[in-house]
Amino acid sequence: AVPAALAAIPRRGREAVVQFSGARLECQGHRRLPRGSQVLPGSLARRAAACLRGDVRTFTLCSVMKPADKRVLAGIEAELSRLIRYDDESIVHVTWIRQRYDCGCFPGLAAARTATARTAWHEAGHAVAALAVGARFSSASIHHGCRTEGRVHGVRAAGDLAFVIDAAGQVAERLMNWTMLERDDDLRAWLPAWKGDGGDARRFRRALGGRFCGDELGAWRYSEEMLTPLRLKIRQVARALLVHPRYLPYDVVAAIADGC
Repeated sequence: AVPAALAAIPRRGREAVVQFSGARLECQGHRRLPRGSQVLPGSLARRAAACLRGDVRTFTLCSVMKPADKRVLAGIEAELSRLIRYDDESIVHVTWIRQRYDCGCFPGLAAARTATARTAWHEAGHAVAALAVGARFSSASIHHGCRTEGRVHGVRAAGDLAFVIDAAGQVAERLMNWTMLERDDDLRAWLPAWKGDGGDARRFRRALGGRFCGDELGAWRYSEEMLTPLRLKIRQVARALLVHPRYLPYDVVAAIADGC
């Protein structure tokens, strides 16, 4: 049987029907669910397949995406393809630049553009980390507000790896320009000074209870090891956030990350 923690996932968004028949595991997308089926988000269905079969290649997944999300995804992919030769700061949508400049938060448009690119990597890090640990969220955005530069909304079901999602914003910013703190002494000196950050620092420390029991250095290194191989996914999601002038739903973010 599917573990209770997986079976309890809400029936919405990117889903797959997981059916069990003896030793065979089948996953198909369905509008009308057969009796006895379990509904899982795509990323968790893959994890269930790997856990129960030991081989993801025996597993077929058909994602369910709303037509509106498909149109958003197609538009973003076309724009990213058109702008493939440009760097991140060159593709920032004017909406995001004007938001930051018009409020008086930055002295010029160039500074606002640079800050937007950094924010996009930060939020993309959170989003890709959530996908990596099997958590769900409603949307990701780099909308500038009075308290935040951007946000990944409604993260849930992160489990004991929630600290990875909380650390991912800062890790992604360092992956942007490869400025990771390689020496443990440097990281030990930096971690106590990491506070605020939209609540990321507080949530990171609060989530260390089970696996690392307050070992901030070990948890941070674990997060880096998990996220560094995902840098291309983070970059692609960041660029999608930059070219699209609205929030990105979970399904769209997942599809963009899966395309790398």
